Amino acid sequence: MKAGFVGVGAMGAAMAGHARRKGQGEVFAYDVRREAVDALAADGIKPVETLAEMARSADVVVVIVVDDRQVLDVTEAMSVDGAEGTLIAVAATVHPDTMRKAAEIAGRKDLRVIDAPVCFGLSGAEEGTLASLCGGSAADIDDARPVLDCYSRAVHHIGPLGCGQIAKTVNNMLHWAHCVANFEALLIAKRFGIDAQMLREVLLQCPARNGTLENWDATRFTWPVKDMDIALALAREGELTLPLFGQVDHLVQTLTPDAVKGLLYGEAAPYLGRDITTKGDAGHGG
Repeated sequence: MKAGFVGVGAMGAAMAGHARRKGQGEVFAYDVRREAVDALAADGIKPVETLAEMARSADVVVVIVVDDRQVLDVTEAMSVDGAEGTLIAVAATVHPDTMRKAAEIAGRKDLRVIDAPVCFGLSGAEEGTLASLCGGSAADIDDARPVLDCYSRAVHHIGPLGCGQIAKTVNNMLHWAHCVANFEALLIAKRFGIDAQMLREVLLQCPARNGTLENWDATRFTWPVKDMDIALALAREGELTLPLFGQVDHLVQTLTPDAVKGLLYGEAAPYLGRDITTKGDAGHGG
């Protein structure tokens, strides 16, 4: 099977590398940044000049671009002259409606589409331990599985097209909620003189353990705005009132990797405009 990757930034490049090393035959890459594609040549990954060429070259094309518009643009371009039956696996996180629009575009030229967004971020991509949450027909997901397996610890078929994106959104909602909850909870510990990193390690052995807390140092806070926009849009479409996640949407935007480092390892943790230190310290935040 021939695999293609559209969008070979840090994650896409790592995923393509796993496909090449795990025997997927020829592996092709496309990115608007030619230097990103050229950097993969040493791994035997072949560049393609256009997305239409990608659609003719690969059996399964993994698309890991930034946003919904790019997913639709890539699908449109691949549909210009793609080979019948080429399968597009959208690994980017987008709205479920975008998947249905992509499938409609691809279907005009008999291309196929599944959603296959991934969990566990850059570290999972580098280690080949992502989780792929898939929506689409069982037959299409089975066809894509040999490629998805190259970089995934597990490939989950959630349901029809769009369901993988809904599952990813639910995962993202819990991840960002955990980010806020972990920070505020450990802030209490820091305020009263308990080493927050030490307590974090203790909590990983307690019922409060969560995956976000376990990988706290690797949280980069890259996509909370986009992720929560999708979540709250789905809530509106589903006529749901989710007050907790309205607050999460606001609060998670105040957090940064440096704030987490300050909480766990520094003297002070910045939060909501204050530098929080141990209560009673000279110069504490209030």
